[in-house]
Amino acid sequence: MNATKHRRHSVIPGGFFHLEEEKTKTRVTGYGHGDHIKLKDDFGNVWVGSAERGDDNTVTYRFRNGYGRTLSGVSEGATLTLRDEKGTTWKGFVS
Repeated sequence: MNATKHRRHSVIPGGFFHLEEEKTKTRVTGYGHGDHIKLKDDFGNVWVGSAERGDDNTVTYRFRNGYGRTLSGVSEGATLTLRDEKGTTWKGFVS
C-alpha cells in the first residue's frame, strides 16, 4: 500500500509588513504571523499586534504601541489599509 502525506500550508496570516502613513510618509516595518506580529516605526516605537482571517478570506489586523496608539484595518490579498485612532490612513503590503 502506497500512502502519501499531504503537507498543508499555514493559513495563519502574516509575513513581512511594510506600511507608510499617507501624509507624513512615516514608515512601519516588521515581521510576524497570527497573534505574534512585531513592527517598528521610523522613530523606534514598537507596535505589537495580531492578524485574524475572516470567513471571506479578508484579514483583520490590530496593532498597539507602548504609548497606547492603535492601528487597525483589513487586507485583501497582499495590500493592507489601516487607520490609526485619529483617522489617519496607513497603506502598505504584506509579503
